[in-house]
Amino acid sequence: MNKKVSHSVTLQKLFNLMATKDSTSEKDLLCPKCSDIYCVPVVLKCGHNICKDCLQRFWEWKGCRECPVCGTVSPTLRPPIDLKLKIAADAYRAQNTGRTKDACALHNEKLKIFCKNDEEAICVVCQVSRQHKVHNCCPVEEAAREKKTEISAMLESLIKQLSVLNKTKQQWEETRTYIQTQSSQCETAIKEEFQKLHRFLWEEENTRLKALKQEETTKIQVMSKKIESIKEQISSLSFTISDTETALRANELPFLQNYKQTKKRIKCNVREPECVRDILINSAKHLGLLKFGIWKNMVNIISYAPVIFDPNTAQSNLKFSHELTCVQHSSRQHLPDNPERCTTNVCVLGTTGFKSGKHSWTVEVGQGTDWYIGVARESIKRKNTAFFIPAEGYWVISLRNGNSLCAQTSPTTFSQITMKPKLDRITVELDYEKGKVVFINAADSTVMHTFKDRFAERIFPYFSPGVYKDWKNSSPLTICPLKITVDVE
Repeated sequence: MNKKVSHSVTLQKLFNLMATKDSTSEKDLLCPKCSDIYCVPVVLKCGHNICKDCLQRFWEWKGCRECPVCGTVSPTLRPPIDLKLKIAADAYRAQNTGRTKDACALHNEKLKIFCKNDEEAICVVCQVSRQHKVHNCCPVEEAAREKKTEISAMLESLIKQLSVLNKTKQQWEETRTYIQTQSSQCETAIKEEFQKLHRFLWEEENTRLKALKQEETTKIQVMSKKIESIKEQISSLSFTISDTETALRANELPFLQNYKQTKKRIKCNVREPECVRDILINSAKHLGLLKFGIWKNMVNIISYAPVIFDPNTAQSNLKFSHELTCVQHSSRQHLPDNPERCTTNVCVLGTTGFKSGKHSWTVEVGQGTDWYIGVARESIKRKNTAFFIPAEGYWVISLRNGNSLCAQTSPTTFSQITMKPKLDRITVELDYEKGKVVFINAADSTVMHTFKDRFAERIFPYFSPGVYKDWKNSSPLTICPLKITVDVE
């Protein structure tokens, strides 16, 4: 206890000695860089003091070992600690630890002023000091209102950002779950399609094995009959030879007595064995180009559509066939709001976009009374409503209320299209280089409407099957399959 008291007295005496020796000793305890009481003061070659941490940060920012006060370069990376100054600074800090928080650490005056330049509360003495006298200052009450408003705005921004992050997190979690669901659905569909292929191959295998077995049975029966026939010939001829040999071993008179009969028997007509042709299994028929034959027969169970719907772009009220060639309005599904998805219009895009060449596809509209068919550019507004006009990236024709067929070319201009009594299938022809989109009635190949424009980005097939109050009675849009042929060159 006596040692602690003695040490405290020594520090106090040292501090008092410094204060007596120099009336500005308190100011001398301020670091010229951070304007705070020295923490671990070091002394540079030029004689200036500065906090060790302040000096290191200044050197890292400056990129060289200059003195922050006069610019003199220090020869060493580790200038020595000014022990006397450190002791004085520690003593001053220890002496003022009992001061209230609302008092100035240097002058023990109330903190009534706020320095806007340094953004700190100061006392009236600090305000007139060299450090703050040219700074913009105001009362702490006024500054508190201003800064609280500022912080409140910043806090509101952070709250909004937090809300966005939480919403995004939720969307991403839903997307992760949907990816698993989507994968499971795709897996089920793939298995079903392969079951069809397996069934086809199994039936094809059975048919071919049955044909092979039938050929085997038929030819075995033929050969069995022929073998039975030749066996009878062999038996008869063997019996004749045996009797003749017996006759030859008889004495002269018995031999001659039976001569006529023996001669008659030995002169029997022996038929030459038949030459059996085409009796072997026709291996060439069963094995020749076996895989090609199976593939050729597979044409009857597969189809090819030039356009496939992309469900990742579809509005959530659309339902698709397994092979993604048929779409119709249905009950709402819970789908992730990914960037590619159209959320406002009940529509879907094709999977493949075009940046060149000629392309065509035919759409079966069925009994639909409200639909849109055509093409759209990649940059259409997928989350907002838009006019279905070329200026906004749509080149489409539409049927409304089952009797109004038209093409919209501007927000107020509609080109009416003559509608035949029955419109079942529409062919869309896209010529990217010529900037043409042609709509043709597939029934009689008459041109219904033609758009002419200039394309500057990727163009996608566009489909909207319409909205139905009772979605169970909705009419689908179907991509018509192309005829598949197997040619050999």
